[in-house]
Amino acid sequence: MDRAHFGVIGAGQMGNGIAQVAAAAGLKVLMSDIKEEFTDKGRAMIAKNLGRLVDKGKMEQGEADTILDRVTTTVSLEDMKDVDFVVEAAVEREDLKFKIFRDLDEICAPHVILSTNTSSIPIGRIAAQTARPDKVIGMHFMNPVPVMKLVEVIRGLATSEETFATTWDLCLKFGKTPAEANDFPGFIANRILMPMINEAIFCLYQSVGKAEDIDTVMKLGMNHPMGPLALADLIGLDTCLAIMETLYDGFKDSKYRPCPLLRKYVESGWLGRKSGRGFYDYSS
Repeated sequence: MDRAHFGVIGAGQMGNGIAQVAAAAGLKVLMSDIKEEFTDKGRAMIAKNLGRLVDKGKMEQGEADTILDRVTTTVSLEDMKDVDFVVEAAVEREDLKFKIFRDLDEICAPHVILSTNTSSIPIGRIAAQTARPDKVIGMHFMNPVPVMKLVEVIRGLATSEETFATTWDLCLKFGKTPAEANDFPGFIANRILMPMINEAIFCLYQSVGKAEDIDTVMKLGMNHPMGPLALADLIGLDTCLAIMETLYDGFKDSKYRPCPLLRKYVESGWLGRKSGRGFYDYSS
């Protein structure tokens, strides 16, 4: 794996973060997206993140340059034909992920493991899109990827022991701490986190408290480093809504129903930090 190509599908905040940690671990990385402006922006973000480490004295400039040089970009999924391991980090849309995996199954060599950074969609449903379900696995990184230590490793029903072991070892190579989860909607992290965020949104919706007060209670009362509404803005409210809908569809339990205010914000384009407005204003 040291000299192999590591493919990342998606150059957004999760994709470029995954590409950065893979390159920092010594892998040659190919990062793809549908437009050059997206891949250019993703590579620029990696350069910015590495620059911060240099400025803080945590990395030499030469090392940062070497890491960045390991990351190449493409707008053609066909270029993934030479990679040995793929992480899909596209937006949290089932139809899009299904198409990507059908295409990768045709493009990539039979030995290649196809992993997904999905935060909620069952791995078995994604694996069923391919002719290699034994080589499909969940590899759920946390945001921001270069900083957060956890990776959820999720087995599908057909995931082989070899695929699981390879993925687990790769997490360790990246300096991450893997945790095993079984294949249920939301896995472990988001099955616990997203209902909490959704309930915080209900508190705002029902005027139990203002956004700042809700977040202050959770930070100072529960020792959370970030309040749930600020965290939702960081994750992206569209992603939060997609995960809640997956949980609700998967379990058919009313406790997972998305808050109407969350849906209203998403429909209005208030998606959080990435759009400049969510539960807080980031425009200035």
